[in-house]
Amino acid sequence: MATRPAKVSAPAPAEAAPPPRALRLAAAFLAVEAAGMCVAAGFSAVSTADGQSYQRASGIALTLIAVGTAVVFALFARGLAKASPWTRTPVVMTQLAIGVWAIYLLRDHRLEWGVPMLLVAACCLAALFTPASLRALNRPSTPVG
Repeated sequence: MATRPAKVSAPAPAEAAPPPRALRLAAAFLAVEAAGMCVAAGFSAVSTADGQSYQRASGIALTLIAVGTAVVFALFARGLAKASPWTRTPVVMTQLAIGVWAIYLLRDHRLEWGVPMLLVAACCLAALFTPASLRALNRPSTPVG
């Protein structure tokens, strides 16, 4: 009687290591920015409702843009928290844009908005560029198919 070779099972996939603390911290900073955009959307909505915007349509548009931006920031934060490699470039570009925006606010003496924006953007970038965060985001992506 011929014996069958033992069935070799594929090795169990190794569980992915949790994202490094610095990367989770960068995600938290991005979540703070998303919350800040929600606050700005609220101010915009109130100003529009009070008739203080230049035109009603532009006030509504600015409110919707702020809400959409908050949603995008939240998606980026979720991606960072999961150490998704695709998030690195958009998050860096977003933080640079926020930094420029903060500098304009500081130049116009709007310290109550400019200082927190600049600090949060700088902290997010610092956390994103730690060696552990870069290693987590530079992992090779799995091929599709």
